[in-house]
Parts: sequence; C-alpha cells; structure tokens
Amino acid sequence: MTNDSATAGELSDEFTAVEQGVIDHLFQLQPQYAVFLGLHTYDGRLPDLSEAGTESWATGADGWLRRLHAFAPDHLPKERQLDRVLLQLLLESPLFDLRDAFELEHNPMAYVGTISLTPYIARDYAPIDQRTEAMVRVLEGFPAILDAGRRRLKSPLPEPFLRLTLSIGGGLPEHFAEAESAAARGSAALGAKVAAARPSAEKAIHEFLARVRDEYLPKATREFALGLERYQRLLWVREGIRTPVVDILALGERDLRRNQVRLEELAQAARPPGSIAAVLERLFRDHATASGLLDQARGLVDETRSFVEHHQLVTVPSNAVCRVEETPTYGRALSTASMNPPGPFDEGGDVGIYYITPVDSTWTPERQEEWLRSLNAAMLRNVTVHEVYPGHYLQFLHFRKTAGSLARRVYLSSSFTEGWAHYAEQLAIEAGLGDRGTDAEVAQVHDALLRDCRLIASIGLHTRGWDLERATALFQHEAHFERLPAEREAIRGTFNPEYFCYTLGKLTILDVRTKYLESRFGGSLKSFHDHLLSLGSPPVGLLDPLLGGRSVAG
Repeated sequence: MTNDSATAGELSDEFTAVEQGVIDHLFQLQPQYAVFLGLHTYDGRLPDLSEAGTESWATGADGWLRRLHAFAPDHLPKERQLDRVLLQLLLESPLFDLRDAFELEHNPMAYVGTISLTPYIARDYAPIDQRTEAMVRVLEGFPAILDAGRRRLKSPLPEPFLRLTLSIGGGLPEHFAEAESAAARGSAALGAKVAAARPSAEKAIHEFLARVRDEYLPKATREFALGLERYQRLLWVREGIRTPVVDILALGERDLRRNQVRLEELAQAARPPGSIAAVLERLFRDHATASGLLDQARGLVDETRSFVEHHQLVTVPSNAVCRVEETPTYGRALSTASMNPPGPFDEGGDVGIYYITPVDSTWTPERQEEWLRSLNAAMLRNVTVHEVYPGHYLQFLHFRKTAGSLARRVYLSSSFTEGWAHYAEQLAIEAGLGDRGTDAEVAQVHDALLRDCRLIASIGLHTRGWDLERATALFQHEAHFERLPAEREAIRGTFNPEYFCYTLGKLTILDVRTKYLESRFGGSLKSFHDHLLSLGSPPVGLLDPLLGGRSVAG
C-alpha cells in the first residue's frame, strides 16, 4: 500500500500496525524497560545479547525504519506525525548504542546493569507466586547475559567503566538475597525457589567480576570519548535535537554564569554576609542523624505536596501517594536519591516510591558525616522537590493519565523527565518555597550549578579531549564541590554523557514558557504546566513546535 493510493482509514490502520510492530520489536531488546512501564507480560524476560542476537535485532530494526519512512509526514494527521518521529527515535537510539557507541563491546556495565529484581519486589501488582516465578526466570537467565559479555567485550576497556562494574556487580548477591526474603514472606516454598536459583547467578557474577578485576583492569584504557560526530548524533537519537554541540555548550555556560552570580548575591545577602564556602558550610552542618534521615524525607514529601497545592502550580491528583524507603543495595553505588514511579501501563496503583540512600554502617565516622552533609535539610528539600512534588512523581502521575497513543505512552525523554524535575526546583523557589534568599534558594542554585557543570563536562569529556582531572576541577571550582563528589561526577560523565539532560531540559522548558505562557495560556502557570505534562514525555528538541502548534518532522 502506498501513501498516494491509501484512504485515510487504510493509512491509519497501516500506521497503527507498524506502531505496534515497532514497540514489540523494541521490547525484544529491552524487556526490562517494558516491565518498568508496567507491561508485566514481559516479566522475567531477558534480552539475547549475543552478537548474533543483537545483529538479528538490528536488522529487524532497519526493516521497521524503512516501513516508517514510507509514511510521508504530510500524509499523516498532525498527532501521528509526532508519533512517527517517536517511533523512529525508539529504534535509532538503541541502534546508536549497538553500532556507533559499541556499548556491548566497550562497557561491562551493559551486562551487570541488565538485571534488576526491584520491580518484582517493590510493588504488589500481582500475587507473590507470580512475581517469584519472574525473579527465578531472571536469575536463571543471568549467566547467559554474562557469558555474552565475556564473549563480546574487547580489551582494553575504559577504567571508569570497569571500576563501576565492580561496584554495581558487587551489590548483586545482596540484591538476590533481598529477593529471596521477599519471596519467603509469601511462603517458605517460594523463598526456596529463589534460593535454588541464586547459586548459578552468583557464581556467574563472581566469575565475571573476577575477569573484570584480573584481566580487564590491568589493561584498562583512559579512552572513552564519543567524539564530536557521534555526540551530535547522540543529541538527535536521544532528544530529537539538531542544534550544533557548540551552541548547546554556550547555553550551559550562560546558565552557569547566571547561577554563579545569583549564588554570590545570596552569599552577600546572608546574615552575616560571607563567602560562598561559608554559606554552604552552614547548610552542610544542618542535617539529620543517620537514623532520622528517612523520617525527615517523609516530612518533606508532605510539605512539598501542600506547597504545590496551595500555590496552584500544577494539578496534584487526589490519588497521589508516595512512600519513602531505603535505596536497594545494588543501586547505592550510583544513587543518592531516586524515584520509582508507577509506569503508564501499570495496573497496580498510583503509589510512588521515593528512595533515599542511607548511611552505610560500615563506613568510617568521617565518611558517614560526609554523606549526611550532602543530604542536609535544605538540600534534601530540594531533592524532594525534584523527585516527588512537583518533580518526577507528579509528572509520572500525569503521564499515566494522559490519553495518548501507544508511541507516546512508551517514549520517555530523559531531558524532558529530568528537565521537568530540575525546572521544578527553580519553579518552587520562584513561588516562594523557603522564602527567596534563604537556605532553600542556596540549595537550589547550588544544585543548578552541578547540573550546568554536568552539561559542560559531558561536552568537554566527549568532544574536547578533557581528561577526568579537568572535569573534576570544573565541579570543584565552578560548582563548589569537594574533591570526592567532584570526582564521582566527572566519572559519571564518561559513561553517561546524557547527564546533559538536566540543564538542557530545564532551559528548553523555560524557553517555551517564555514564548507561550501569555499567548497560549493567559499567563496561568497551572494551565501551562498541566498542558506541558499532558504531552507525555516528548523529546525536548520537539517541544517548541509542539507548544507552538506546528508540525514536527524527523
């Protein structure tokens, strides 16, 4: 069927069939993503990461792209023009990882990071026996994943990737023990099923980590950069952005300067006035005890919800419920705090889980104090705004209720989700959270400096030949971070260049707010925010045409 001869109904049916085919094909490679979205028919499945398996998947993706490209955009309804681009990016993004970034040849985290039993533990979306069967299938399939890694990884490998693999992989046996305990709460027999599946999975991870430590690490390289051409391609496949990298860098540098000026103003307005270091030190000292950290977070969840509702910043659905829990052990190496939201397809309710990484009792007293300082009262409030209200959790509640196409319910832009949450921090201060000029704004601006430096470091590390020392110095000198967290941020940029998403997304949202708040929404922030969140989670490169009512094209 050609677009020239097809009737509107036939074209719609054909596109709907292609849409379903693309999504089904995507989930063959990323079944864990389907589970995250709440599609539990994919429970317990793992991808085939062998070379033959991913080559077959890539060839299939090429075929689906050809079918998508056969639909001339101007022959499709305007809303389907957006869906065509979303489906295109859903295929082009993993193809980039496979063929351009060579993720499965260069990054052992791509294998140890494939497994997570948290979806089956955290939510009671199905009977425990059903969830236990999924956990057992994952554990039984994990050795094949690691065997694919053993066959495909090509030394020398980037040193940061190897060290983080050891950290993440080292937490997996304890994570498997958590799964066994969760199953055992259903019955002793269910716990025994997980216990029986654990030894082979743990043997495989121990052997894989030994290989990383003994074979790969001694030959490690410091080379990790994508290079300018691939970085530019990354911006397109992840966010639908054609803007030159140099212009993206300029945006980040301008926002960095703006936030630095504001932080200096806040330091001078403090009572008594002082240096930025002195103002931050006062914040750092005001923190909870190790045992009181989660209770403090629970109080802040209630406080920020009431603030959003009182100031009518965005609609808070009446069914919003958010729990606060400790971060699962395997995720603590990379996370301070995070949100586990209900997926758009999840039928298990609207509860969100706000994870806080606790103090580790095995740390030295100095290390424990350093962790609590980083989660001081003002910083934790800002984190709660980002993760819960009006940040990630509230955005996902809107996402769940958005009556959209299959493509829109599946597509999740990192720069939209993280950009919204980062924008929410600034929005809360603009609305008067904690009163302007107080510790609340100091914490917000300090976090904004961090996100500005992430964008700049990402571009520097991957397109300008920066080494880790230069990136570390950026976070220390421009964002006022101490050496240890600055190093951690620099290392993250080597394997996660997309951590540009926070600042890039926030600045894009601010840009469309400036353009359309008055003309389209009569100056109502609530109307603007509700409409923005009704779009789902589109690539930020398409936000301007979407808000302006214009067509989009791939």
